[in-house]
Parts: sequence; C-alpha cells; structure tokens
Amino acid sequence: MAAFDYEALERGRSVRGVVQADSARQARQQLRDRGWVPLQVQPIAGQAPRSGLFKGGSGLGRERALLLRQLAGLLRAGLPLEEVLSIVSEQSERSRLRRPLAAVRARVVEGISLADAMAEHPALFPPLYYRSVAAGEQAGQLDSVVQRLAEHAENSQALSRNLAVALVYPLLLGLISLAVIWGLLAFVVPRVVTVFEQASQALPWMTQSLILISGWLADHGLWLLFGLIGAGLLGLAMLRQPALRARADAALLRVPLIGQLVRTHVAALFARTLAMLVASAVPAVEALQTAALVINNRKAQQDLQQAAVRVREGASISRALQPIDWLPPLTRRLIHGGEQAGDLGPMLDHAAELQEADLAATGQVLMAVIQPALILLVGLIVLYIVLAILLPILNMSQLLA
Repeated sequence: MAAFDYEALERGRSVRGVVQADSARQARQQLRDRGWVPLQVQPIAGQAPRSGLFKGGSGLGRERALLLRQLAGLLRAGLPLEEVLSIVSEQSERSRLRRPLAAVRARVVEGISLADAMAEHPALFPPLYYRSVAAGEQAGQLDSVVQRLAEHAENSQALSRNLAVALVYPLLLGLISLAVIWGLLAFVVPRVVTVFEQASQALPWMTQSLILISGWLADHGLWLLFGLIGAGLLGLAMLRQPALRARADAALLRVPLIGQLVRTHVAALFARTLAMLVASAVPAVEALQTAALVINNRKAQQDLQQAAVRVREGASISRALQPIDWLPPLTRRLIHGGEQAGDLGPMLDHAAELQEADLAATGQVLMAVIQPALILLVGLIVLYIVLAILLPILNMSQLLA
C-alpha cells in the first residue's frame, strides 16, 4: 500500500489531501466512492533534505516536537504502530506533515521498519531521529526512545529560541537606530541647514561637517544602500561555499562575547543530542557522527567528525573530544566522569543543563552590554546633530543682540 497526494472536486470546490491505496487507479476509485471528481493523483515520494543555514527542516521544529509527543503517547497506550501513524496523520492539520506521515505509514504497512520509512523523509526526520528510532526498534524500546526524541526536540526549540532572542534584539535595535539616524541626516537636516546657507555668516566646523555628511547621504544614500544590500547578498552566496563557510564559522567562534554565545549554544546542543543518542543505545561512533549533523557550525561539525574517527580507532569519547577547544572544560570533565562511572547519559544531560543555563546568562550579559552601548552611541550622534544645528542659531542670536 502506498500514499497518494490528490486534488479533487467536491460540489464544485477543490479539495486536497492524502489517500492510501495499492495503486493510483484504486486511489481515484476511493475518491469517486466519496462522490468526488479526481483531478490529480500522484504518489508521495521521499523529500530531499533542506539546504541552508538550518538543515533538516528547522521550520518544522515545533510541529515535529508535537508530532513526536503524540507518537510517544499513543505508543505507550499500546496501540499498534500502523494505527498510531494513521491517527497522527489524520490529526495533522498541515499538509507538509500529513503527506510524509501518510507515506511513512504506507511504507510501514509494506513491511519495512519505521526507521527506514523515516529515513526516506529527512526534511521531517533528520538522521538524529531515524537513527535513534532504529536503535529503539532493535532494543524493543520504541516508545521510550520516541519520548526522549520529543523531549530533545522541545529542548532544542527552547535553546534556539534563547539564542535568537539574545542575537535578534540587539540587531533589531541597531537597525532601528541606524534608520533613525539615516532619516535625520538625509531628510531632516538638509531642510534645516538651508537657512544657514542663506545667511552670510561663518558656520562652526561642526555645522559644516554635518552639512557635508547630510549632502553626501542625500546624493549617494541610495547607492550606498544598494551597495550594502549587494554586499550582503554576495556574502550569503560566498557562505554557500563549504570552505568559506567553514572559515567563517571558525572565525565566529572566536568573536568576543558573540562567539561565547555561539560556543555555549553549540556545546549545549551537542551535549543534549549525544545524551539522547547514548540513552537510545546508539553506538558511540554513530552517535558522534549524528550529533555533528545536528550542529550548524561547520567548524564544530568537522571537529566532531574527527572525534568520531578517533573513537573508531579505539579512543574513548572523552579522550576523542579533548582537542576540541570550543567544548568547555567542565563538559569534558563530566563526560570523562560519566564514562568512568558507566553513567554517561545522565552526565551529558547535566552538562547540557549547565550549558543552557550559561547560555541564558550570556544572553542577558550581551543585552546588558549592547543595549546601553547602542543607546549611548545613538545619543551621541543625536547630540552632535542638535549641537550642529543650535550653534549657528546661538551665534545669530548673539549678533542680533
């Protein structure tokens, strides 16, 4: 049995959805039995993984977490896997979830494992998920593994949200400040200084410099804006090159304050992911390789892949991670202690919790430093504009007096 994506007419209204049948002909017949007129019936194929900065369909993060939570609850209730997938697929309101879920159910009905069916849809189920499910199926603990995957998806969403709040707010504040200053210099100041240009008096150097800056922005401001946009697009295109992206990510890890924020986020995500994989009984080499795929920073990915090679050669996880400089020493010590005590999973969870708390604290420090600095900078620029306008007025008042 396969899954088919259909478009049909119901009383003159176009409807779309997913139907499961052995063939396209049988799928059309099911639509006719409902009283619909089939317009298009196509089999649902596996989805290619998304490319870009957020791999694995990060836009599906919230839906994926809810989906895994539903799967875990239904599996713990003792329902058959086929029925669980059918219920979750029917309850999904968005087609980008309903279509691949129906395809996964169809493949499971055909006799393949749930992990292999998930692997055909990496946009919804990245390697972290289907590899963990494969380990859970082999160990007979599918429900507990899916439960841990749901918790991991929720924690990853919260971690990404904290990082976004810490970075987006200062960036938004800076853009608004820049727009205000640009508007003052390019549109307000030229109308004010016209009065000074008509007056036959020597202008202070501050006013003269303001007139020059304002005139240059009025004449070349649009070209400057287009140049900045072009430079940004060129930078994004260059970052698509693996070598340049790796260099940029390595440099980002060394940037003061922001680099600390990124390093903490990467370390927390790595520890949380590795803890979930270890708890799911995924082999160490495969767990490190999978954890590397979850992280977006190319430099961190390369470091973890090299660590997986060292583990394959016989090194322990803690020794393999020793050369990685972005990994905090406390995390490495906890991993070493977990290996010595045979309790690696809980130790990794504890390391992730510490790094997540550090991420929240670093974000607060970042906002506490950048926000006053931006306000002070904007205030100084506005003070400069006000003084440049007021000084000639005061001089004219003294002459009139």
